This record gives sequence, C-alpha cells and structure tokens, in this order.
Amino acid sequence: MATASGSPETSSTTILAIHHACVAAGEPGPLDEAALLLLRDTGPVGSVWVSRDAAGFAWRRDDVLDLAVAPAARGRGIGGDLLTAAAASPGRLAAWSHGGHPAAARLAAGHGFRRTRDLWVMRRPASVALPPLPGAGAGSGLTVRGFRPGDAEELLRVNAAAFADHPEQGSMSASDLAVRMAEPWFDAAGLLVAEDADGSLLGFHWTKVAEPTVGEVYVVGVAPAAQGRGVGRLLTLAGLHHLLGRGVAEIELYVESDNAPAIAVYSGLGFSHAAADTHVQYTRAG
Repeated sequence: MATASGSPETSSTTILAIHHACVAAGEPGPLDEAALLLLRDTGPVGSVWVSRDAAGFAWRRDDVLDLAVAPAARGRGIGGDLLTAAAASPGRLAAWSHGGHPAAARLAAGHGFRRTRDLWVMRRPASVALPPLPGAGAGSGLTVRGFRPGDAEELLRVNAAAFADHPEQGSMSASDLAVRMAEPWFDAAGLLVAEDADGSLLGFHWTKVAEPTVGEVYVVGVAPAAQGRGVGRLLTLAGLHHLLGRGVAEIELYVESDNAPAIAVYSGLGFSHAAADTHVQYTRAG
C-alpha cells in the first residue's frame, strides 16, 4: 500500500493536501508549525512515503515522524502500512498525535511506540476578567516593554537557558527567530520582554494572533536565575492584556502536562484544560 515518494514537489503537494483535509474535517492539523515552515521553505527533507491513492503520508526526518491519513480514507489499513514502511529502519523515532486520537494510540502500541509526552492546550475566553496590570516596576525592579531589534541575542540566550531540557523550543536559532519574525502575524509590540533594573533581559512573552478572533500565548521564557521573582506571571499577564487589546475572543496556550508551576500560573489567570485538548507524543527507543 505504501510506496516511496517521487519528487519533492509531489510530496509537498500530497502532504499539504492531507493536512488541510484533516483541518477541514474539524481535526487538529497533523503538522505542527515547525513542520509546516520546513515544508514551505525547504521541502520535505528526509524520507517520504505516500499511499498509492495519495490518501496518506509518512514523513521521516532524523528521529521525527509525521504520519496522517485523510479522514475519508481511514479504516483501510493505510496508516499501518505507512508506519511499517517508515519505521523499518532502526533508531529512535518520535511522532505526535495531535488531539490524542485513539486510533493513533492503537497504531503506536502495535509498532513498539510508547506514550512519552502529553502537551495540553489550555484556553480562556476573553470575557473572563483579568487582574490589573501592575505599573512599571511595581516595586520589583522589573520593567516590561516591547521587543527591539537589539534584543535578539539576549532573547536567544534566555530562551536557550529557559528551555534547555525542551527538545523543540530549546534549539531555537537566530535563523529560526528570523523566520518567525518574517511571518505575517509577527507583531514586535506583542513580543514583550522583562528587564531588570540594570537593563539585563530576564524573560520574554511572545504573543501571537494568527486568526482574528484567537490569540495565543506563543512562548513564555524566563531565565533560570530569575525564577521566583514573579517574572513569568508578570510577563504572562502583560501579554494577556496585550492580546485582549487586539480584540480576540479567546486566548489559548500550549503547556507540558507535567509542568505544574506553569499550569498553576495559567489556571490562576483563568485558563482551563479539556481532555480532548491534548497532544500526545509516542516514542520508539533507539
């Protein structure tokens, strides 16, 4: 059923068509932002398998696997055939099930993958009242302001330290930062940074409005040395006020299910999590 793909252009077209078919059916897209940007800017690097009817694909690059079958073509064994082909080579392999679909769990278990990460989506309606934003400093010596071009190096330093153990966010490079800042949704005023009294950057909150009615807490990063000073909560609150000022109806964010301190902060600011809003990563050991 699964065959190795032909040209990169054909692969990209097929992958995107299946991705959009899943979204059109009301499901989370099978490709995350990083995969979509890579597909757009570089093409499907690595290896791609597609079903003979072009209704499913598996895309493997290094130890990352994306696999999806169009909703109308499910129940025919296409996903199993694709996973068998893509996982034939040994080595560590990790794949996300966006939305935690039960069929993905069965497929993963049948091919030696185990559940290793849960990523929660938390949401809050704009109608929920926010605490007021403290004045500049507010006795803490902290100042929150918008991003300036000269902040890029310090932002990357804080990001690397804050997400040293995070397999995706911690590896953000200067080129990754530039690519995202070139996106149509980028708003420098919505990338907030926290400065200490001496001008050093302690943390940042990058907000995102990619759809008119939905705002996102895109990334909140705090330097480990600044933990315990309320930097994360101050930045989060400042970003939420900024998003509400953009007129969104709902704000969402992504957080690891085992990050209890962050979940406590977000819950205190009116965010909640529904069981269906969980992305699950399955991993096969190397």
